[in-house]
Amino acid sequence: MSNHYLIDGEKKEAKGIASIDWIDDVFFTINFLGKKYHGEIVDDSIEDRIIAVKVNHRYFEIRKEHPLDDLIKALGLDKKKVKKLHQLQSPMPGRVLSFAVEQGAHVAIGSPLLTLEAMKMENVIKAEGEGIVKSIVVEGGSVVEKGQLLIEFE
Repeated sequence: MSNHYLIDGEKKEAKGIASIDWIDDVFFTINFLGKKYHGEIVDDSIEDRIIAVKVNHRYFEIRKEHPLDDLIKALGLDKKKVKKLHQLQSPMPGRVLSFAVEQGAHVAIGSPLLTLEAMKMENVIKAEGEGIVKSIVVEGGSVVEKGQLLIEFE
């Protein structure tokens, strides 16, 4: 079994004798060469086999290498699936104040699409996937109902 890890992007090999005492499912203590180091799991991404930890106030991103990594990368299966946009419908009734995109614009995940006023609050509607704006169906200032088509994507 491989003892190679990527820590902050740098390849390391696990060496020496260390022990970990778990306090709970987040906090732990590392005992190494007579010293104690306090640690905490900050974030984990099971799909990517990455864990972010903080040890003595220092952050590390750790990823365990696996023999299948090269094959998965060669097959192109290491890319995350991205939702392809087809259309945007109004999530609530309101008034379209402005559009942040125009026809032909490429849209990425999290890109602002438009501002919708509902109950005297301005809501920035962002893309939940990727696509190219085919057409903007309503005009700025239009009052729209929940579920009404606002933007079509290619």
